[in-house]
Amino acid sequence: MVDTANKFSLWAIEIFVASVEEGSISAAAKRLNSSNSTISQQLTNLEAALGSELLDRSTRPMKLKPTGQLFLHRARAILSEVMQAKSELAQFDHSQMVRLRLGVIDDFDADVTPSLMKNLAKRMKNCQFLLQSGQSYALSEELHARTLDMVICADLERAPDWMEVHPVLTEPFVVAVAKGTIDHTQNIQKQLFEMPFIHYSARTVMGRQIQSHLTRQRIRLPNQFEFNNYHAILSMVADKTGWTITTPLGFLRAQRFQENVELIPLPFEKMSRTISLTARKDAMVRMPQEVAKILRPIIQEQVVEPLTIRMPWIKESFKLLDQ
Repeated sequence: MVDTANKFSLWAIEIFVASVEEGSISAAAKRLNSSNSTISQQLTNLEAALGSELLDRSTRPMKLKPTGQLFLHRARAILSEVMQAKSELAQFDHSQMVRLRLGVIDDFDADVTPSLMKNLAKRMKNCQFLLQSGQSYALSEELHARTLDMVICADLERAPDWMEVHPVLTEPFVVAVAKGTIDHTQNIQKQLFEMPFIHYSARTVMGRQIQSHLTRQRIRLPNQFEFNNYHAILSMVADKTGWTITTPLGFLRAQRFQENVELIPLPFEKMSRTISLTARKDAMVRMPQEVAKILRPIIQEQVVEPLTIRMPWIKESFKLLDQ
């Protein structure tokens, strides 16, 4: 008879890490698409195999015991090594990968993401693609929590040591204003400041970036209107309610309002942001770099070329980045 008393599985380790990061059994079960009873039993089996209690499950959120804190470092290292091993086995033939969890900024929903997924599916015929669309901050959090393998989103701040970053696009922040409301032969900044400013919500990364930039310019604008999505803001702009600061990608997303909205350069100090493909460092060997290589020409064809043809003045600041 085989003695299994002191044995545990990678599944149990993944459950332990998820339970710690999520703070509860129910949240870990949701993240791993499992049941509460399975998560609880696996944690009990793991503790029995290690001969030590790892979690205090009586608290909300659950707390690590000293032994759990010690094991957490090892557990994360084990999962990282397993991911790297899988990637090394697949690096010369990605068609052998069985799952890729990819997060993509919602700015790319209408054009870039479908083309990217179609391209990857042709190269990786046996792979299950789990796609998540969302805002940059939320996607970065999912990458940190290991629920996504790689993300394509706006850079938030200086990348931590555990990230590898592959820049793919730089884009400027621009003014969006209703067509016909600005006399381009007169002082543009003065005309804008005489109209209401429509803010991106301070709860969004973009909203905080714009507000910080305005503050550095010592520009204070009344906060009568504040919204958290492109469509609501650009609908107000198109209706001549006011003006806003956005990005070319944001403008492209709100297609139904484009005929009534024009983009112009910021009439004060410029600002920009970078879109990058990000993954955990060394976790997937060369795959992030190769996906970024596939992604760049798609962005060029689907986004950069149409917009720069339409607005040639944006060409120098809205362009692909090669690592």
